[in-house]
Amino acid sequence: MKTIIRNGHIITAVDNYHADILIEDDIIQIIGAHLPMTADKEIDATGMLVLPGGIDVHTHFDMPFGGTTSSDDFFTGTQAAAFGGTTTIVDFAIQSKGHSMQEALDTWFGKAEGKACIDYGFHMIVSEASSERLAEMARMMDQGVTSFKMFTAYPGVFMVDDGGIFQALQKAGDIGALIAIHAENGSVIDVLVQEALAQGKIAPKYHALTRPPELEGEATHRVIVLAALAQAPLYIVHLSAQEALDAVIAARDHGQSVYAETCPQYLFLSYDRYEEPGFDGAKYVMSPPLRTIKHRERLWQGLKSNDLQVVSTDHCPFCMKDQKILGRDNFAKIPNGAPGVETRMSLIYDGAVSHNRFSLNHFVEVTSTMPAKLFGMFPQKGTIQVGSDADLVLFDPNMSTEWGVKQAHMRVDYNPFEGIKTAGSIRVVLSRGEVIVDHDQFLGHKGRGQFIKRHAVQNL
Repeated sequence: MKTIIRNGHIITAVDNYHADILIEDDIIQIIGAHLPMTADKEIDATGMLVLPGGIDVHTHFDMPFGGTTSSDDFFTGTQAAAFGGTTTIVDFAIQSKGHSMQEALDTWFGKAEGKACIDYGFHMIVSEASSERLAEMARMMDQGVTSFKMFTAYPGVFMVDDGGIFQALQKAGDIGALIAIHAENGSVIDVLVQEALAQGKIAPKYHALTRPPELEGEATHRVIVLAALAQAPLYIVHLSAQEALDAVIAARDHGQSVYAETCPQYLFLSYDRYEEPGFDGAKYVMSPPLRTIKHRERLWQGLKSNDLQVVSTDHCPFCMKDQKILGRDNFAKIPNGAPGVETRMSLIYDGAVSHNRFSLNHFVEVTSTMPAKLFGMFPQKGTIQVGSDADLVLFDPNMSTEWGVKQAHMRVDYNPFEGIKTAGSIRVVLSRGEVIVDHDQFLGHKGRGQFIKRHAVQNL
């Protein structure tokens, strides 16, 4: 089937021009002004921006955590992503203690296959750093899993000691993999949590107060030092605090290959949400937690200056009614996470472009192109050029969108961005040339998403 998108205003990380796009066999075949050929389907993009499909490299669908499971599975989560203009996600397979990476990968394939309606890849969470486990990294690379996540937080569950992280970084440097780190000092956090509970401090806000920004900054600096010694690239996930950003900036200024992402919740929300009445602060319990307002503009500046390269979501939804409530009498038992896969593109367009923080090109770079480059999908994904997958978003900059739980498609009973109105509206979304969203109507189908076998990281 041939499809032509006519009269669009094409925006990539480097381009800004008007042209038509011919799509055939999932791929962009021709780009040019006033293409003379006909097609089976024509889409008029007059007045619209034509953007590369968004890429969210940090989601948690169907993930067991805190005695429950995240409420979006690979169908509901990828469907919501599509409505939000995201056409590719990278989720996390979890290597549990005593089990192999291959078992984890097979389990997550079982969760995604037949359900995902957009394309997807996997990172591998590494909870053990034995020689046996680290030897598996090369076998994961052969299967298209080229990034590995490790934790300095959650002792006894995910946390790996500094020696183990260092050995994983050495291995990654040898094989062309990328280590991603959740950087908080979990050992000290555990002490602070136990002290708070002993004092009867059980409300949701104490989740944030026992995870201070200094402990994110310390852990970020520590793993940066380890990566320098290992001569390996490093990626910091969901950076939320200026202390952590300062450590990243210092490393990059010295020429170290350190990359980092932040998330919309840290750019739009702040600590005051934890002070909402009753148990409502639980909506915002995530790790790292929301910070005070002073951190927000620093993060926006970090994106503008390229010290932060990616905006992802850490989408990990839990319903208030029957999941977050598990921590009513103990903040430490509130499942950590919040929804966001559907709202990311609109929020960042509004905060960046509409508020004149940075350009349309840079908006595309942090939401699509850099994720594709860092995680081995470029130029198949992340741009609009001949030969790339026809993952495209038609975005009307003259409309607006108001966000709330009733408007969203995520399978969760609240929206942390309730009532926020963003400039622009996502009108049509194509995944590999197939229209899967058309003016609020879902036209895709369960299981159409394909696994993306990613290539090795390239030093950018």
